Amino acid sequence: MSYEVRVEPTGDLIQVDEGQTILDAALRQGVWLPFACGHGTCATCKVQVLEGDVDVGAASPFALMDMERDEGKVLACCAIPESDLVIEADIDVDADFQGYPVQDFLATVTEIRTLSPRIKGIYFQLNQAMDFQAGQYVNLQLPGITGTRAFSIANPPSDNQKLELHVSLVPEGAGTTWLHEHLQVGDVLPISGPYGQFFVRKSDPQDVIFIAGGSGLSSPQSMILDLLQAGDTRQIYLFQGARHLAELYQREFLQALADQYPNFHYIPALNEPLEEDHWEGFKGFVHEAAQDYFAHQFSGHKAYLCGPPVMIDAAITALMQGRLFERDIHMERFVTAADGAQTGTRSALFKRI
Repeated sequence: MSYEVRVEPTGDLIQVDEGQTILDAALRQGVWLPFACGHGTCATCKVQVLEGDVDVGAASPFALMDMERDEGKVLACCAIPESDLVIEADIDVDADFQGYPVQDFLATVTEIRTLSPRIKGIYFQLNQAMDFQAGQYVNLQLPGITGTRAFSIANPPSDNQKLELHVSLVPEGAGTTWLHEHLQVGDVLPISGPYGQFFVRKSDPQDVIFIAGGSGLSSPQSMILDLLQAGDTRQIYLFQGARHLAELYQREFLQALADQYPNFHYIPALNEPLEEDHWEGFKGFVHEAAQDYFAHQFSGHKAYLCGPPVMIDAAITALMQGRLFERDIHMERFVTAADGAQTGTRSALFKRI
């Protein structure tokens, strides 16, 4: 059995199988709905049910309050139709978003590489090509672990039958622990993708600033490689932050890119360099490196931020103090189910991002 869901104001029609969420059905049929976390904690995918019956699913009470439930609001990532529906969504699709439909794939592990003391590079061969936009992510299904785990794609879209993921070991994280300790070359994992609305606005001619921390380098790496391969002539700046030198992974690769492409500038920063690092680069946090490089003036640029919430918040503050505003700041904030209520407390200024 399936149900028909009409999405207003676009009038798009989607078919939702029994037990399937509205969001999953929409993404698989190429219908864009706003979303972020995908597991009911951030409220980005909140929609209004105008007609029909729906099970709200496992929506967090922080993301979907009782009053909102009474008003007929649901989270598309959790909501399961119980009849045909008409919903209203806050849809604002960027012209640069390509909107590839989500599909299922089988991914065979071809290599596992230690990138830093806590980050592994995992490389896959897909059973078929996956069209995706640089900056998007995939969901992995892991043996014996409930739910899926999301990881950003680090390779450019030109390598669309391969997959490179940078997996940071999360303390007590079942998924990342399994990937670090049990995954073997030759293993085959089910994945789905592409997901996400983190992508370069290629139609905007402004120079581009990337700010990345931790394994947040994945998306910027894909985006930068995509721009450089396409012969983009804008000035591209990557600020990468880490605590000490061992955690500053991909440094040689990125410096080689900077040597090869005169319009790409790589600026690494260490906030706690060790004595044995003999570090002569910028000392401080990554947003401070950007402030120092641009003398606190960021106007005339597009900025893309990727990393943990603390880094994202600091970078937003620095950029806005330097005269860069919402329309030119885009982010991929790492959101997990453990973040809970905190994900619902983002500034209203960035409710669309």
